[in-house]
Amino acid sequence: MEELFNLTYKDEVEALKDEEEFEALGDKKYINHEDFEARLYWAFCRPSGSHADQIKDKHPLVSIMAFNHSRLDALERFCLLHKDVIEDEELRKKIRNRSRMLFRDLVDNDFNELNKVLEMVPIYIDVAVDQLINGRKWNDIVANEYEATLFLDKAKDFIDDAFMEAFYEKLQNFEEFDASEVKEFIEKLLPQKEHLSTVILEFYYEQAMEWLDECDLHILQKKSLEKLAKKLI
Repeated sequence: MEELFNLTYKDEVEALKDEEEFEALGDKKYINHEDFEARLYWAFCRPSGSHADQIKDKHPLVSIMAFNHSRLDALERFCLLHKDVIEDEELRKKIRNRSRMLFRDLVDNDFNELNKVLEMVPIYIDVAVDQLINGRKWNDIVANEYEATLFLDKAKDFIDDAFMEAFYEKLQNFEEFDASEVKEFIEKLLPQKEHLSTVILEFYYEQAMEWLDECDLHILQKKSLEKLAKKLI
């Protein structure tokens, strides 16, 4: 860091910190500064995180610094990131840790934005798969079945037992469902059937069968739900 920063700009920024409009003054002075080192330093120390215009900077190192220090979501960051960063393996290493964290969040949600980001930067599919398998789980958001189907196709070269175990964790669990919820869920899937992976449909069929084995419904109700579940496969 010290090799990159001209200490003159560091002193200038320090001198501005006591001003009431510190960030606004810094933006005016440094976001479009002619010296890339000034832009680089401001991308690093802007109080509320890097500005979108800094991620769009014409110099890849400024774009990298802003990408790493931004508070924008993953989709916005990758949309704005300098194209050289994606195309150059050595430059990509400079956003490796932040990218891993962003994909952790993308995988932890419904896969909608995950797929959009992977459309832009397919080279990160290995990071997405790694975070699916090894990343910490922060919430219980299940994947949208259609988006999960798209992700399966993108990740087809990485599918193994560990992948599938983690993938199934992202799908809806029937364990806490009652009969009406099981019925409603299956009925929601059926109109989408032709657009969904058979892997997902078979998973839900098995879930339904396990649920029926353990429930205490009347035999006729069980038969009705079983007949409905069989339409998934």
